[in-house]
Amino acid sequence: MPPLGLGVWQMAAGRETEQAVEWALEAGYRHIDTASLYRNEQSVGAALARSGLPREEVFVTTKLMPLRPSAERELRRSLERLGLEYVDLYLIHFPVPGTIRRHWKALESLQERGLARTVGVSNFGRDRLRNLGGAKPAANQVQLSPFHYRRALLGYCAEEGIVVVAYSPLERGRALADPTIVAVAERAGRTPAQVMLRWSLQRGAVVIPKSSNRERIRENAQIFDFELDADAMRELDGLDTTGGTAKARGRYT
Repeated sequence: MPPLGLGVWQMAAGRETEQAVEWALEAGYRHIDTASLYRNEQSVGAALARSGLPREEVFVTTKLMPLRPSAERELRRSLERLGLEYVDLYLIHFPVPGTIRRHWKALESLQERGLARTVGVSNFGRDRLRNLGGAKPAANQVQLSPFHYRRALLGYCAEEGIVVVAYSPLERGRALADPTIVAVAERAGRTPAQVMLRWSLQRGAVVIPKSSNRERIRENAQIFDFELDADAMRELDGLDTTGGTAKARGRYT
């Protein structure tokens, strides 16, 4: 899985999504993350088709809406909208009690039949990961940033060989003016967004920032030619708002 991807959550179907995906592919992204819930899979597929890139060069993730009864039917519909024969990663979008084990068994079957190269989950905490049954998920997609630093979950996933995929790694842009983020960025000679994305990479996560702005898409890709030092990482770790709270012990920790 490429360590940087484009997330298309809350992007409008049609021109916005298609342009964002095209610009990301032009900028070197090779990982696109969508979901049936986003209602823009068809637009992602259109942009992929126009890119002319070989299928095997682009890692495509989509997600099962777990309130639907049939994972196979939903994946086949997603594939039709995407114009693909398989996805690289198929996720249970969020845990719905009473459906998890049934859907997970179905996803394992879909992987065996080649409709998904790998399968995983999203928004799952440690307890739910432990109780899936069957094989371990390839990935767990969760909100992760210096402000949502899920230490226990990151540690557990690292021990179990589960890739953590960070959604909202920029806190939807709301944290970019934070004084600590700005100060670290100034010392590093980078933008606040690059610093936040780099923090997630150095904490072992894949990042899928969302943007439909061409320059920001390019900027977000420039995170592999520098490293944050130990002091900067400690400062960013200290921004966490979840550690030790009742919320932190909930289902997403």
